[in-house]
Amino acid sequence: PHKLIDLLKSRTPTKLPSYEWQESALKIIKELNVPNFKRSAVFKVCRDKHKQLVEQCLNDTKELCQTGEKWKYFFKIVGK
Repeated sequence: PHKLIDLLKSRTPTKLPSYEWQESALKIIKELNVPNFKRSAVFKVCRDKHKQLVEQCLNDTKELCQTGEKWKYFFKIVGK
């Protein structure tokens, strides 16, 4: 049988995003399969741009880009 102290020690705390834009960035990274070398750019976009603009670009990307690398399309339209 496990002791309570062992369970508490083995538990890994999950760190929640500090800001709402960080949560948006993590969502975009997951949904668009953004590669590791571009993830920091997603965080920068989410931090610097308005939330509504970022969400609109994400929705447009999912709707308009059916094939290929969606993350590239996302960066193209968010930069305009």
